[in-house]
Amino acid sequence: MTPGAIATTTLTVRNDSDIVEAYGLEVVGDCAPWATVEPARVSLYPGTSETVTIRLEPPRSPEIRAGEVPLAVRVLPTEHPEAVRVPETTVHIEEFRQLRAELAPRRRRGWLRGRYRLALRNEGNCPVRLGFTPGQPGEELAFAFRPATRQLEPGESVEVGLRVRTGKPVWFGSPVVWPFTVTAAETGEDAEQRERTEAGSVRTTLDAEFVQIPVFPKWLLAVLAALLALLLAWFTLVRPAVRSAAKEAADEVVQPRPTPGSPDQPGQGTGGGTGGGTGTQPGTGPGTGTDGNGGSTGGGNGGDTGGGGAAGGGQQSSATIDLQTAGGSDKTGTYTVPKGKVFGVTDIVVANFQGDEGVLTFKFGERKITTIALETFRNQDYHWVTPIRITENDTVTAEVTCAKPGTPATGRRAQECHEVLNVSGVLSDTR
Repeated sequence: MTPGAIATTTLTVRNDSDIVEAYGLEVVGDCAPWATVEPARVSLYPGTSETVTIRLEPPRSPEIRAGEVPLAVRVLPTEHPEAVRVPETTVHIEEFRQLRAELAPRRRRGWLRGRYRLALRNEGNCPVRLGFTPGQPGEELAFAFRPATRQLEPGESVEVGLRVRTGKPVWFGSPVVWPFTVTAAETGEDAEQRERTEAGSVRTTLDAEFVQIPVFPKWLLAVLAALLALLLAWFTLVRPAVRSAAKEAADEVVQPRPTPGSPDQPGQGTGGGTGGGTGTQPGTGPGTGTDGNGGSTGGGNGGDTGGGGAAGGGQQSSATIDLQTAGGSDKTGTYTVPKGKVFGVTDIVVANFQGDEGVLTFKFGERKITTIALETFRNQDYHWVTPIRITENDTVTAEVTCAKPGTPATGRRAQECHEVLNVSGVLSDTR
């Protein structure tokens, strides 16, 4: 019989004793879980017999193995239990094949290859050897099963690895979908097995897809195009404008220092003068003149202009502001004029010895003197004929915006921008 079906057979019980006897009937052995006796109890007069039915219902399960299974019925007399009998016969269980297969995932994404897992379970009642066959409309994919074949006992579960690979990548554009199938079928090694395979073999076909994604997605192309446009705008529009603005600001503030005794410096003759106010004292010959809080001596036909000197005289002084700034950061350095002092600035020297890129701005108090693009110079100096007065507690401020550290003479790119600003002039008392 085939598992999942129903079959019956009969058993005849005869009372050969000289008394009325009752008999209990029970199936024993391997068939007991799925076999019953109807009726399960009979009473017989001496010399009579009765036929009972044995009903067989083996489930369609891997636990019911194919082959011969003994069937036994125990006949137990109630009055004389020592006279028990156990007649036997044989039930031939036929083979049935049933395979459960699952491919996970059904859809895999990748650039060139994808990995899948083929889960198999033999739900039949006999061993099977399975082979695996891929199927695809074209020849774009290559398949590899590990292992290529597999033997499964009834009720056994296994997993088989599947690797799918494409021949060439997709660089740009939309993802490409490659559908394919995987067939798990019983294979035979000899003529008998091949004949059996053709007659009633198991065969399961599963559908799956491999989605080949492009190496460079669409959004990356848009980002690259935007970056290229920004670079072009920088080199063609922004950078020249920054350089031009820096140069114009420097030209407005910086004036070359005339040499003593030159025609460009008014009031210079054989004499010298010190100014302490903002007025102008003309000279018509040798003589002396007083202007504001200071005095001047003229020795020619020119005039002497004051307004930048320190009242009451003073001494030469200088201050250095050293700034080290990380790339993409801002930093500010200051020098504060001491209390009771006035600083008359006449010279500024700026050093960009690394060739950094960025912007440098320096101020005297709240007055912005100039803004310089760092990449336009390595060393720069500024000089004023008329000192610029910075009063007590006021500051000389240098602000650096580091865009990119440069490369010093060592040949190795620096980690930070490094600028040095030296301010010199006359430091005098306010009284």
